[in-house]
Amino acid sequence: MSRILLHVCCAPCSTASVERLQEQGYEVVLFFSNSNIHPEEEYLRRLSQARRLAGIMHLELVEDEYDHGAWLTRVRGLEDEPERGRRCLKCFEHSLGRTAQAMKRLGLQGFTTTLSVSRHKSSPDLFAVGRFFEGFVEIDFKKRDGFARSIELSRQLDLYRQGYCGCEFSAR
Repeated sequence: MSRILLHVCCAPCSTASVERLQEQGYEVVLFFSNSNIHPEEEYLRRLSQARRLAGIMHLELVEDEYDHGAWLTRVRGLEDEPERGRRCLKCFEHSLGRTAQAMKRLGLQGFTTTLSVSRHKSSPDLFAVGRFFEGFVEIDFKKRDGFARSIELSRQLDLYRQGYCGCEFSAR
């Protein structure tokens, strides 16, 4: 069984993503890296749910440092971009870059992201960014009703589902 690092945007999106990866024979290591999330209380709430899910699914969870200031620097000048715009591409770059670094640090060979399960994120845009990072594995978790499955599983597990991607600009 091959180990893969899964960038976790939130626990609900992770449910169907983990299920799919395990079906494909992967041993999943979760990586919670979300410096885009604002305010910090929201970040902590989502982290708490990721920890809970890791416990339920008996998975290792690696937690990245929360550095909202670094993320704001990365997206500076793009605050007024619409969802799915250039700000999202920079956000993907930030999160996937952090995940690629963690993958190497952990001695793993590949990584992917739960972001592709969301109907609010463009998988082709996400994959275009991911291709810049060694070890990125393109998996469109939206396929085979992945988004609907994530909703179903998160309801079964009584996981908190947020109403926005996480950044203060999308909350508008």
